[in-house]
Amino acid sequence: MSRAIFTVYSVLMLTTISIESPRQPELAELLRLSGEYAQSLYPPESNFLLGVDELEQPGVAVYVARDATGRAVGIAALVGSPDSGGTSREAELKRMFMHPDVRRHGVAGHLLAAMETEAAARGIREIVLETGPASHAALGFYRNAGYREVPLFGQYVGEELSVCFAKVLPKAVQ
Repeated sequence: MSRAIFTVYSVLMLTTISIESPRQPELAELLRLSGEYAQSLYPPESNFLLGVDELEQPGVAVYVARDATGRAVGIAALVGSPDSGGTSREAELKRMFMHPDVRRHGVAGHLLAAMETEAAARGIREIVLETGPASHAALGFYRNAGYREVPLFGQYVGEELSVCFAKVLPKAVQ
């Protein structure tokens, strides 16, 4: 069962953001589109995409943006979240993807901001992520959102087609 974390009113659309189960047909479609997009830019060995089974694991929170009609238009996951009893103070952002219909409408920014606020409230102090050098829109988006480029980490060490970022989150207001 999902619960709305934020409801955002923008000039173009109403967006509700909530944590949901990834095993839904609409989300499978977003994940499929995301995979196709990543595969159009990078070879298979340079794609580090999580599938539904991995997104359902403890410690993973899947955030979904829905428009005014309830249609899922964006998705992102935090891995290593204390949400499911974990104690990590760092989480990795994975599978952030917006449906092409809502790009450049502010949905990604609202989704990221809601996720960061919720993560800080859950005790996460830093979000890390990986993208690639051909993902120009993502590189600019994360930089504009306050993420700084950091050395490759974890499974990305040695990957020439990986670019890693991190952002320290402000402490949640108690």
